[in-house]
Amino acid sequence: MLVGMVDQSIGPFLRARVAFERRGLHFVLGQPWLATKLAASRAARVDGQTLDSELAVMLALDDIASRSDLRGLSPKQARARVAGEVLVVDAPAPAGIVSADRRIPGPAGEIELRTYTPADVAAPSPGVVYIHGGGWVTGSIETHDGLCRRIAAIGRCRVVSVEYRLAPEHPFPAAAEDSVAAARWVLANAEELGMEPSRIAVAGDSAGGNLSAVVALKTRADARRPALQVLLYPALDGTCSSPSYTTFAERYFLTAAMCDWYYAHYAGTTDRKTPDLSPLFAPEPSDVPALISIACWDPLRDEGRAYAERLRKAGTPVVVQELPDLVHGFALMTGACRRAREATESLIRTMMQHL
Repeated sequence: MLVGMVDQSIGPFLRARVAFERRGLHFVLGQPWLATKLAASRAARVDGQTLDSELAVMLALDDIASRSDLRGLSPKQARARVAGEVLVVDAPAPAGIVSADRRIPGPAGEIELRTYTPADVAAPSPGVVYIHGGGWVTGSIETHDGLCRRIAAIGRCRVVSVEYRLAPEHPFPAAAEDSVAAARWVLANAEELGMEPSRIAVAGDSAGGNLSAVVALKTRADARRPALQVLLYPALDGTCSSPSYTTFAERYFLTAAMCDWYYAHYAGTTDRKTPDLSPLFAPEPSDVPALISIACWDPLRDEGRAYAERLRKAGTPVVVQELPDLVHGFALMTGACRRAREATESLIRTMMQHL
């Protein structure tokens, strides 16, 4: 259900709009005749897959409002819109999680971290370094606060969320450098953080999945390394040339045009096959065991599959969870889509089984 307080950290106008949109979406989803009519307008089977009906309703509404297309906005405006949209569709954060903010040294100044600890969790516990998505341009610790609390609550683990530098103000490789530095710091200070050093995963969604894969690659020779890389619908191929970019080019929230917009802001003129930008092209695949979640209605679907296959051929243990009814970004849609909530919770439980 779409309940809970609207984030008080946003401005009053955006807060009012978010509350209005949340009530409106809740009303539509609660009217079977209206939801069925809207879902029918977006009902489709592609590659033998059927889209979740609640997502079909949300996509039909996006057809009208075009809220997911950020191309006409400045980066600052895009960040505000994404923050608002997450508040509309994400579920209220679970209670019982203690959080604290801190800063650590980074390659170009301090990096902000937010730690999450279940109130009664034992020490040491498994740990997760979480790197948020948002195309390296949008997203933040705040947009992913609920998801990180959900990981901590369901996983009974400690979570550290990373606030890396965003593009275009800080283009490639800034986000990658900050993510690697933060992961190394957490691993080095695991005992202080109450984590078991040998049971720490690096995880992220979309661009955060990209950065998590980069961390797994860059820490190959380190004394302390992640025990697991968890990649949620990750961006792994900056050439944007796989068939799924054509199959799902439009109308499924993340579009091929938006992928180009994100990469243009982050990569600029960098060769798109640079491994720290596109881990799919790394000469030597990572040997960190991987859990990869693939949304099958997603332009990024095929590169997730290709990366899993590269890891398998290199002998790296890989578990793939394909979601044939979900779209890119589902882990932040848990308040509006029951299947998204189920898939997210299942992924968290699977991650903990491998830690």
